[in-house]
Amino acid sequence: MKQSSIVKLYVLPLLILFIGCSSNKNTFTKSSEGDEFLINTIAFYNLENLFDTENDPIKFDESSPIMEIAEDERNYYYQKKINNIAKAIADIGAEATGRPPAVIGVCEIENFKVLQDVVNEKSLSEYNYGIIHYNSPDARGIDVALLYQRRIFQPTHSQAHELVLFKDNDNSKRKYTRDQLHVKGKLDGEDMHFIVNHWPSRSGGEEKSKANRVKAAKLTKKITDSIQMQEPYAKIMVMGDFNDGPYNKSIKEVLKAKESLGNLGLKDLYNPFEKLHKKGLGTIAWRDTWNIFDMILVTKPLANKEDYSTYRLYQASIFNPFYLQNPKGRYKGYPYRAFSDGGFTGGYSDHFPVYLYLIKKK
Repeated sequence: MKQSSIVKLYVLPLLILFIGCSSNKNTFTKSSEGDEFLINTIAFYNLENLFDTENDPIKFDESSPIMEIAEDERNYYYQKKINNIAKAIADIGAEATGRPPAVIGVCEIENFKVLQDVVNEKSLSEYNYGIIHYNSPDARGIDVALLYQRRIFQPTHSQAHELVLFKDNDNSKRKYTRDQLHVKGKLDGEDMHFIVNHWPSRSGGEEKSKANRVKAAKLTKKITDSIQMQEPYAKIMVMGDFNDGPYNKSIKEVLKAKESLGNLGLKDLYNPFEKLHKKGLGTIAWRDTWNIFDMILVTKPLANKEDYSTYRLYQASIFNPFYLQNPKGRYKGYPYRAFSDGGFTGGYSDHFPVYLYLIKKK
């Protein structure tokens, strides 16, 4: 199943003409009416089991796909995976801005080192990415993190929020999972909040595992509520691999994410990816069915399209160029995953990245 390469979702009444990058710090665009805008890309990407090649004795990382490869070949394929991920990140949003995302949330990474290897790749090194990462208690050792171009975004606060789960409702049996990362900072001098998620999987079936994702959603809601108590007009982006779609209870009822801007309250979340789901598009595919588990939700101050004196959402998209799609076979057009059947496929990830363009008048 194939999908179109770039999907436009949200378009201003004013035609924006992208004219490329004028510097590493800011990208300028012009409208049909002659106005100049600044534009930045915000993204999220599940990096599919980005583990290093060393066995960590305190983690269950020996189950990672890279460890299934012969020991004398691991470094070679690890470097191929790093190269591929860096290339994909470098291209997200570059069609409009001429450079990689200003800020990108990531998940399924083992540690700080693997992210250092990614941002030090030739395709990304000139952009001087910073990394915000905390080791989580996840049993496999996989974490979330935030990457940011230091020239554009300056973090002022970060915190990892622990998600406490139990097995079979037994409070004596802890189920260890990923933290949720909150980062506050200044994007070109403007306050922004990012909450990076990787909610519990559907292992054991969607219905059986649903309660874990509902609990994850309640933690996310608690974080956003806490921010909005102090800053009612906070610009917040809630991003992640939610392992649920826009229609699930965790997103629709707990986070109260809305498809329409018309009835959006000040503290509500807007989900621009719900319309894409209804068009049959997705970030993952299974049994010839597409789903959107990867999303970026925004609060009303970012979604308000009436005033562009500060950053506003311009467009939300799935980044799925042909090179990120499986080129052949039964799964042609699916996300081109990096590992399968105990080996490296040459691919990238089993998820497509998602991204937003934020713009404001210069």
